[in-house]
Amino acid sequence: MDRMIFTALNALHNMRDTRVVQAQNLANQNVPGFRADLPNEGSTSFLEAMGSETTRAFQLEMGKSGFSDEAGFLSPTGEAMDIAIADQGYFYIQPENGEPALSRRGDLRQGADGVLRDGAGNALLDTALAPIALPPHRSVTINEVGEIWIEPVGGAPGATQLAATIATVIPDDTVRLSKSEDANIRNLDGDLPPPNQGGKVLQGVLEGSNVNTINELIMQIDNQRSFEFGVQLVTTAKELDEAGARLLRMPEG
Repeated sequence: MDRMIFTALNALHNMRDTRVVQAQNLANQNVPGFRADLPNEGSTSFLEAMGSETTRAFQLEMGKSGFSDEAGFLSPTGEAMDIAIADQGYFYIQPENGEPALSRRGDLRQGADGVLRDGAGNALLDTALAPIALPPHRSVTINEVGEIWIEPVGGAPGATQLAATIATVIPDDTVRLSKSEDANIRNLDGDLPPPNQGGKVLQGVLEGSNVNTINELIMQIDNQRSFEFGVQLVTTAKELDEAGARLLRMPEG
């Protein structure tokens, strides 16, 4: 019966991890540009006893979990500092504590130091992977290639100048992206692909999270039923084991 119990416990462990992922996605369903995490399905491993394989198989997590790269819903806001990438591509950001990373979040605001930061406090980077700081200006225009044109304070009315270019990238098929421990997107080896300006930047538009709330809730209900079945299986195995032990006892008296 111990085989049944350990197999059921392995399934319960995996379902617990899945519920953590689902809770994380639902908690970030309103975060602009959030990429939904995917459960780490792992692979099947066979238990080895004294150097020989047995028929007991367990599902074990292998490597880092992935995330959904589907585009979120684009909402026009009319705000000059709200930007989004149409379809594929990423911005470059510099977290306050950590290495540069990729992001889809575009709810930008200009701090007192002039640096453009998203809603999480990450600095937006230019093509040289340096934080973008804008001088005092009257208006901002961002075109599809990421060029930021400003009408500087003190300049002639209507005169504009190029202040910076937002770095974007569409990684090729050889790049394997994953979320790091700080929840930011990087290559598996920690490096970043160089900017190729492949992303199409939209101004006055904000991309929402790509979390499908309905699917997540349905998966939670299904996972809860599977979890209850697993607990029932452990209880049944325990009862069968106790019944077998009673049959093997020596008769009393």
